[in-house]
Amino acid sequence: MRETGILMPVSSLPSRTGVGELGKETEKFIGYLSASGVKIWQILPLNPVGYGNSPYQPYSSCAGDEIYISLEKLWEQQLLKELPMSELAGSTRVQYEKVRVWKEMYLREAFQTFIEKGLDQTEEYQTFVTQKWVQEYALFRAFKKENGGSCWNDWKSEHKNWPEHKTEVATVIREEADYQIFLQYLFYCQWIEIKSVANANGIRIMGDVPFYVGVDSVDVWAGKDNFLLDTDGRPIFVAGVPPDYFSATGQRWGNPIYDWEYLKEQNYQFWVDRIGYSSSLFDIIRIDHFRAFDTFWKIPASCPTAVEGEWILAPGYEVIDTLLEQIPGVNLVAEDLGDLRPEVLELKEHYHLKGMKILMFSIDPSGKYAKDSFDDVENMIIYTGTHDNDTLMEWYGGLSVAAKRKVRRFLARKRIRQGSVKERLLTYTLKSPAEYAILPLADILGMGKEAHLNTPGTVGSPNWEWRMPNLEKIERELKKYRRQFTVR
Repeated sequence: MRETGILMPVSSLPSRTGVGELGKETEKFIGYLSASGVKIWQILPLNPVGYGNSPYQPYSSCAGDEIYISLEKLWEQQLLKELPMSELAGSTRVQYEKVRVWKEMYLREAFQTFIEKGLDQTEEYQTFVTQKWVQEYALFRAFKKENGGSCWNDWKSEHKNWPEHKTEVATVIREEADYQIFLQYLFYCQWIEIKSVANANGIRIMGDVPFYVGVDSVDVWAGKDNFLLDTDGRPIFVAGVPPDYFSATGQRWGNPIYDWEYLKEQNYQFWVDRIGYSSSLFDIIRIDHFRAFDTFWKIPASCPTAVEGEWILAPGYEVIDTLLEQIPGVNLVAEDLGDLRPEVLELKEHYHLKGMKILMFSIDPSGKYAKDSFDDVENMIIYTGTHDNDTLMEWYGGLSVAAKRKVRRFLARKRIRQGSVKERLLTYTLKSPAEYAILPLADILGMGKEAHLNTPGTVGSPNWEWRMPNLEKIERELKKYRRQFTVR
């Protein structure tokens, strides 16, 4: 029985503040998904974004980005004196730094009111505060601010080495850490409310967990032994992928490589904690770059590109066995795109995990990305595209006249002849026997380059900035596909 899903980052949703929030507009969006028969909402990582605003280079695996906190809900809780409305509300791009600066004054006002009302003394809040990751993240952010925002391995010694010595911290550091704890509490409460609304509407949320963590993260700062670092806390090797059709020099992501021998000695507790917490936030967990559980590309940190490197075996079976044993009911799916050795697929199939196939890679008439048709694949998630691809219309619009003709002939051979090219491509995807068919909302809306989310191998603007200023078109377009979404 096929289920339809929509891929839409929280950041791209409308709100009063210039970035998607965990508030009323998102709840309306969920209602539109439910009314259209959608059963899965896939999002991108919600963790605090660092360099380049990439959700795949976050400051923490557990923390949520405070940029998503709904100010409207804080006003309703009487933590704010007025209902804020930003001049960025109607923007079609997320202007991260401007939004952060504008929202911070309201978040700090809410924190002061929260303390004045004694809400920090409630049992619920005190229980939240006691979590190890919360305390570590709060201090990480406080130290980072004290050190001018620099990467932790450039901090003053007592801050860089605090996890090993846990010395007393200055009052100004403790006060900032308390503020950061408050932000994480707000994020958690608002996210759980959003998830509850989705589940009550028959929608499961698919979260996204990057395989690696960023070097400038609390994960590395507070868990240095889990990674291959030098004595100064800098990566000896970094992650990425070798040259492929995305990049002639490969992709040098810069994430530190795991010390798998040490992780094994610890019974992979780092992974158990990470995936275990994510399983409390999401109904389904997509593991980005799943192939690294089998083999990973190990690049010397001194190399400026990903051309130099080697494939190293990873203990995937041991790790996944441990996760399934330690986290009952965890629901994993694998991002298994790209050129893979057969052992990656064997690993995925051993645990009967769903993989991924992309429409434009399957029928690209140029033959550049030629793959098998996905007409007969069941234990699979079918996508028109992901956050790393062109939108469907951007891809089609970039084809030659002859190539476009081949696409239309391909669809005709599949007996899909009615409607626009966009509608026919979506119909082909939705007719697949795959158990999940997930469509980026931008493809439902028929958007082009303006909705392109990310170009692999590049950093910074305009990546991750696309945003819908209102819900009107979203509601209208979703209604059009209700019948196809719900066909079984």
